[in-house]
Amino acid sequence: MEPESEANGTAVTEFILLGLVETPELWPFVFVLFLFAYLVSVGGNLSILAAILVEPKLHTPMYFFLGNLSVLDVGCITVTVPAMLDRLLSHRRIISYQACLSQLFFFHLLAGMDCFLLTAMAYDRFLAICRPLTYSTRMSQTVQSSLVAVSWACGISNALTHTIALSTLNFCGPNVINHFYCDLPQLFQLSCSSIQFNELLLFVMCILMAGVPLVLIITSYTHVAAAVLRIRSVEGRKKAFSTCGSHLTVVCLFYGTGIFNYMRLGSEESSDKDKGVGVFNTVINPMLNPLVYSLRNPDVQGALWRVLMGKWSLT
Repeated sequence: MEPESEANGTAVTEFILLGLVETPELWPFVFVLFLFAYLVSVGGNLSILAAILVEPKLHTPMYFFLGNLSVLDVGCITVTVPAMLDRLLSHRRIISYQACLSQLFFFHLLAGMDCFLLTAMAYDRFLAICRPLTYSTRMSQTVQSSLVAVSWACGISNALTHTIALSTLNFCGPNVINHFYCDLPQLFQLSCSSIQFNELLLFVMCILMAGVPLVLIITSYTHVAAAVLRIRSVEGRKKAFSTCGSHLTVVCLFYGTGIFNYMRLGSEESSDKDKGVGVFNTVINPMLNPLVYSLRNPDVQGALWRVLMGKWSLT
């Protein structure tokens, strides 16, 4: 959809993304740094996915969800970073209105799925530790697939809601976005029409897409902590906590940056802090997730090693 013209202005058909740094001399350094981060993130997440697929020990619900999370992480960084690298390489900072909306749609689709997939992983840990006798029936393959399908449905609904609502706004200038990708807070600041409804919608969707899942995650881990503390064996406690520690770390990183970025309604202008949070959301989090999940997990480490050795032995 094209934005309609205002009575005293011309409809904006493209935006200018200022990027992370405005000094052209620094662009080659930023290009190399983010190309490296992109390759590490994609390689790490695809390695985790390959390990889960080829290692029979990892054919469990927890790793099924982790494999889906790895796919989301690859998608999240691919939505933003390659386009930024292309602009750095071509020295063109322009993005069309349609491309901006498309980037916004896919980013919020993947972020929305992340919220519910992390909730499904917390529910899986709750069942495994607090309901071990009925775990296999309550977390069957059908239930796993249903939880992932619900995550897709919620992500698509979230993305469509924001994209359609944004397309009703008028943009008549200025068209400069102080960021390296298109996102709601920065686009709201450029709108020539009222954004009161859009800000209210963003607040409501944040409650539904992030607040409710976060409450469910906290509730799940409250029960998990109570169950673990009842375990008399110190070794048993360590094992139980170790299976949850990686997931909790990812949850804190994801929700911490997300809440800072989207719950600050009414801020006057974009700042370098927004860019830093954007880097965390789209680059650092997807890059750290494979490391977090493999750092203290001998099963994943062993599977990754066998995958790498298998590739090496074929060459």
